[in-house]
Amino acid sequence: MNTLPDGLAAFLAEAGWEGAAISPLPGDASFRRYFRLSRSDGARAMLMHAPPPHEDPAPFLAVARWLSAHGMRAPAILAAAPEAGFVLTEDFGNDRMRDWLETHPEHERAAYEAAVAALAALHRLPPGPFPPYDMATYQREAALIVEWYCPAQGLEVDTAGFAAAWEEVLAPLIARQQPGVTVLRDYHAENIMLLGGQPGAPQGLIDFQDALVGHPAYDLVSLLQDARRDVPAPLEDAMLAHYAALTGADSADFRADYARLGAQRNAKIVGIFTRLKVRDGKPRYLALIPRVWAALERDLAHPALAPVARWFDANIPPALRAANGAMLP
Repeated sequence: MNTLPDGLAAFLAEAGWEGAAISPLPGDASFRRYFRLSRSDGARAMLMHAPPPHEDPAPFLAVARWLSAHGMRAPAILAAAPEAGFVLTEDFGNDRMRDWLETHPEHERAAYEAAVAALAALHRLPPGPFPPYDMATYQREAALIVEWYCPAQGLEVDTAGFAAAWEEVLAPLIARQQPGVTVLRDYHAENIMLLGGQPGAPQGLIDFQDALVGHPAYDLVSLLQDARRDVPAPLEDAMLAHYAALTGADSADFRADYARLGAQRNAKIVGIFTRLKVRDGKPRYLALIPRVWAALERDLAHPALAPVARWFDANIPPALRAANGAMLP
């Protein structure tokens, strides 16, 4: 879809970007579309079109302004018309961490250290004015694997037992995540921009519009159990140790909560990627499920996940699990 959104010309004229060159960028798994703008004076900007009713740019604007006000590197807001779905922001350039590491693999550890340090800085702040990451939200997200993946595999499963297992597993974590930290929820190598093209440079943050207040381990899981990029186990362990050195979060409870949230997030992602294929006709995400499933299996091996692990043992066939949850033809 290369046509420009209705009303774009008027929005750009009002924002002072009339006549700018417009280049569409590849989309993501949502209804949002992105464009890079360049003016004759050399200025550049990013345009996000998040049209109602499918999208609402107001949360993005609120989180971006809160992050910027507290010293985090969110893109500056240049202009916005949220009722029409338009947001014009600072252009962070092309050095997305995932792509940058493909050509600079020797700097992998340094890039992850900087990403973990940015999280530690965020977690030293008071939590933002965002909704809580509560039990109902954790349960609703984890249930996506039951709602979408299991039917797609032709499985009839114990949904009540699934919810009960998660209730038991997450209850200790809920008690420990007070007062909470700002959780960006999609903090991984595709959503981190390396400003200046250096691994130790400030981490430009994007795709944070769904921020909640929750547990500090959640965004570590997003980063270190990345659905789109292999993070070697030694690097994952080293970065957990790095986070602990920066924050003091070095305890058996924190590692257990990391596994809990890893299993919760990975179950959610398997469900989302399946839904993208079944409901939205976007099959390309199915290729990522084996990586996510492998991480899920590692998380389920932690003793803190025993009730959920027993549910998986009873409801997901061994052959399917041995294939890392790959979708059937």
